[in-house]
Formats: sequence, structure tokens, C-alpha cells
Amino acid sequence: MSESFHNPVWATCKDAAGIAGNIFAFGLFVSPIPTYRRIIRNRSTEQFSGLPYIYALMNCLICMWYGTPLISADNLLVVTVNSIGTVFQSAYLILFIIYAERKTKVSMLAFLLVVLAVFAIIVVGSLQIHDQMIRWISVGSLTVVSLISMFASPLFIINLVVRTKSVEFMPFYLSLSTFLMSTSFLLYGVLNFDAFIYVPNGIGTILGIMQLLLYFHYKKKSIQESKEPLIVSHA
Repeated sequence: MSESFHNPVWATCKDAAGIAGNIFAFGLFVSPIPTYRRIIRNRSTEQFSGLPYIYALMNCLICMWYGTPLISADNLLVVTVNSIGTVFQSAYLILFIIYAERKTKVSMLAFLLVVLAVFAIIVVGSLQIHDQMIRWISVGSLTVVSLISMFASPLFIINLVVRTKSVEFMPFYLSLSTFLMSTSFLLYGVLNFDAFIYVPNGIGTILGIMQLLLYFHYKKKSIQESKEPLIVSHA
């Protein structure tokens, strides 16, 4: 294992996978921009929910902390992607709070404060653990739970697609970006011998494949149905 870490080809492949993961993650981070253009244009959050951005911020903060040298070794690219994610999610939340109704504004501020308080507890609590291995396992376990929770959220969309037999609520490029990001960090985790990275991203990759298969299945089905004649002649 130690020889692999010092192998230039191995290190290059690991870094390439991590950089690819950063690039594909950026595609995910910018995906809500059309939604926020609408919110800013209408000066209202309408029926949109701010909770996905709360969950995403919590996930980015935990994963960013895990990637620091205080917790794990040689995970700089985990820090970079989640630092960028933290900036995006924070900006989205600020805009959401600005344009939300008073009741929603108060609840979102409360959720945001809870997220920051929980993250502060995780940081301070983990620093109290002097054994590096136990600290790594503790924060790594939280990272796995956080990532799996994030990757499991599309299960609701998958259920909706199967129930409605429509891909209207499953944006293709969002599903593709999720799959590519998960696959990249799966490879990165494997090449870095880090189970706390490759296990949740392996699950994310499987869920990403499921989304893409469902998309192509129901998209093809809807195209075929649209080509069917409205009146069937029996002449």
C-alpha cells in the first residue's frame, strides 16, 4: 500500500479522478441557478423548499472537515470540492432567506443556525479526540452517513418517476452529473485506500446508474407513445 502512495502513476490517476470529481461536482453546484434566477425575478421563493440547501450545506461542511489534514491524510481534493460547495450553498441559502416570506425566513434562519452549531460541535468534539485513528474513524463515519443521506435523496424522485412513468421531474444533466461525480470520487477513494470516500460514492454510483436507466427507459417509452397514431384504422 505504501509503495502505491509513492508511485507517480498511481498518484497521478488518483489526482485525475479527484479533479474530475471536482469538475462534475461544479456542474451540480450551479444547477440551481435557473431556479434562483426565477426567485430573484419574481422576488419570491414561491413553493420552492430551502431544505435541500440546508442538507447540502451540512454535507459539504462535514466532508470538508474530513478532508483536512487534522482528520485524514492526502485528501486535499475533498477539501477543495466541499469548500466550493459550501460557498455555493451558503449563497443559495442567503438568497432564499432574503426572498422568503417572514415565517419561512425565520424557520430557515433557525435551520441555518442549527447546521452551524452542529458543525461547530463536530469540529470541537473531534479535536478533543487525541488518538488520530479514533478521530479519523469518528469523523469518517459521520461523513459516510452524510454522503449516503445525500445520495439517497434521489430515491424520492426515482419513486415519482416509476409512479408517474414520466421523467419530467428528473433532469437528465443533473442525474448525469451526480453519476459522474460519484464515479470519480469512488475511483479517488479506492486509489487513496479511503473507505470513507469510496463506500458512500460507490452507493451514489449505483443510484446514479439506476436514475440514468430509468430516464432512458421512460424517455424512450414516452417517445414511442408520442409516435403512435391518435386514431387506429382497422381498414
